[in-house]
Amino acid sequence: MADLQNAFEQASKDIQGLSERPDNDTLLRLYALYKQGSEGDVKGDKPGFFDFVGTAKYEAWAKLKGTAQADAQKKYVDLVKKLTA
Repeated sequence: MADLQNAFEQASKDIQGLSERPDNDTLLRLYALYKQGSEGDVKGDKPGFFDFVGTAKYEAWAKLKGTAQADAQKKYVDLVKKLTA
């Protein structure tokens, strides 16, 4: 488990060094997996209708509700590896 946590933390650093910005869908996926892996299920109220970015992030994270934090961390690490390869 400590190895997965270390890989997750390293992946969150590695993603900062990408040479080109991923598309919006990939960014939302990264955000949702990171939040699920670090905090668990979505918390708080959904942002207001005119907060389009906040709403998209909230909904992406909410789709992962019930996913184990370890599973989300593994998927995040795998996605970052694919993007940095």
